[in-house]
Amino acid sequence: MESADWASDLWRRGCERLATELPEQQFNTWIRPLPPATLAGEGAPESALVATLKVPNHFKRDWIRRQYAARIEAILTELAGRPTRLELALAAREPSAAPIAVPAAPAPQQLSVLPAEPSAALRPVVQPAAAAVVLPSQAPAASRHRINPQLTFDTLVPGRANQMARTAALHVAGAPGVTYNPLFIYGGVGLGKTHLIHAVGNALLKDRPDARVLYLHAEQFISDVVKNYQRKTFDELKAKYHSLDLLLIDDVQFFAGKDRTQEEFFNAFEALLAKKAHIIMTSDTYPKGLVDIDERLTSRFDAGLTVAIEPPELEMRVAILIKKADAEGTPMPEDVAFFVAKNVRANVRELEGALRKVLAYAKFSHKEISITLAREALKDLLSIQNRQIGVENIQKTVADFYKIKVADMYSKKRPASIARPRQIAMYLAKELTQKSLPEIGELFGGRDHTTVLHAVRKIGGERQKNTELNQQLHVLEQTLKG
Repeated sequence: MESADWASDLWRRGCERLATELPEQQFNTWIRPLPPATLAGEGAPESALVATLKVPNHFKRDWIRRQYAARIEAILTELAGRPTRLELALAAREPSAAPIAVPAAPAPQQLSVLPAEPSAALRPVVQPAAAAVVLPSQAPAASRHRINPQLTFDTLVPGRANQMARTAALHVAGAPGVTYNPLFIYGGVGLGKTHLIHAVGNALLKDRPDARVLYLHAEQFISDVVKNYQRKTFDELKAKYHSLDLLLIDDVQFFAGKDRTQEEFFNAFEALLAKKAHIIMTSDTYPKGLVDIDERLTSRFDAGLTVAIEPPELEMRVAILIKKADAEGTPMPEDVAFFVAKNVRANVRELEGALRKVLAYAKFSHKEISITLAREALKDLLSIQNRQIGVENIQKTVADFYKIKVADMYSKKRPASIARPRQIAMYLAKELTQKSLPEIGELFGGRDHTTVLHAVRKIGGERQKNTELNQQLHVLEQTLKG
C-alpha cells in the first residue's frame, strides 16, 4: 500500500474506533470535520510515527489537544503497531478582507430614560441592508467588543443543567457561521447564559483578534435605534451591526412591543446571516413563548438551534461553590459546599452571593470556614426561606399556576388535570421545606408517605428529561422564593 493510502487508512480506522467511544455529538463536532492526518516516519520501523493533524483554528487545536489528543495517540499506536505521536497544526487560512472596525457603543442606559419609539405611521421606509460603511475606531478592543475576558469556557462549571447549551456553544466557537445559526439560549435569571455567550466571544477573539465581535444587552440595541432614529443616521446603525462576524445579544425579550427596534433587528439579522456571520441570543423563555414580538422574528430565532439552561443540580452547585472559592484564594471544605448548595437552589447568581457572604464572614470573624460558620453567615437567608415557604403556600401557588382549586390539593379526585399539579406540589414541598414525607402526606388530605415518595421520584425524574416541566418548576420555585 502506498504511504499516503496507508496513512489515510490508518486515520480512517482510528476515526471508526473513536466514533464508538465518543458521544455522537462530540465526534461530529470535533473529529468528523477534520481532514485525514498525515504520517511521517513510516519508513523507519524502529522510530515513532508522527501523525500531523491540521485544524482550522487555535480554539479547535487547544480543545482537541486537551480533550482528545491522548486517546487519539493511543488508538493510532495500537492500530499502527508502533508508537505514534500526534501533532496538531493550524491549517493555512485563506486571505480575508481587511477588518472593519466597529465603533465603541455608548454605555447602557435604562429603558425609562429612552424616548418612546416612533409610531408605525411615522416610520420611514427601511431599505434593504446596504454595504457597510467603514467607521474608524480608536477604542480599545475590550471596549469595542464589550466582552468580559474572565467569562470563558475554562471558568464555566459544566454540568447536566448546561450540557446541551455548552456543547452547542463549543461547536459555534470552533466553527462560527457554519451550523447552529442562530443559536438561541434560554432559561431563568442567573443560570449562566451571559457567561456562555461571552465564552464564545472570547474563544473567537483568541483565535482571530481582528474578528468583528460585539456583545450587548437588548436595551443597548433599543437605545441605539432610538438615537439613530432621532438623528436620521441609519447608515451608522447599519455600519455598526451589519458588518459584524459575531453578534452576542442578551435578553431579546426586551424587544417586546417595540416595532421599530424589531424591524431594525430583523434587518441586521438578515444581513448577518447572508454574510455567514453568527448570531447568538439569550432570553428568559423559548422563541415561541416570547410575547409581543413579530412572528417573522420568532420564526427566525427558532430556525437555528434552541437550547435551554436549567437550574443547576446539587452536584453542579457544589462544584460551582468549590471552584469559585478556589478562585477567590479561600478553599471551601466539601461539607460546607454541600450545606450551602442544599440551601441555595435557585441559580448561580444566588450561589455566588451566598459564597461572598460566607467568605466575608470568615474573614471578618477570623474563623475557619465550617458548617456552623456558614449557617451563621446565611442565617438571614435561611430564616427568610423557612418563614416564607410553607406547604400551604406551595399548594396555593401551584394551584394558581395550573388554574385549579386549592381544595383539589386535599381532595381524592384523580383526573390528570388535578393529579399532576398535586404531584408537583408534593415534589416542591419535599424540595423547599423541612417537612418529612408523612408530614407532607398529612397536609395533602391525609395521604400515605409512599404516595408522596412516588410523586417526588416521578416529578424529579421527569424534570431531568422534560425541558418544559423543568421551566415550569423553575418559575414556581422563583415565585415561592420571592
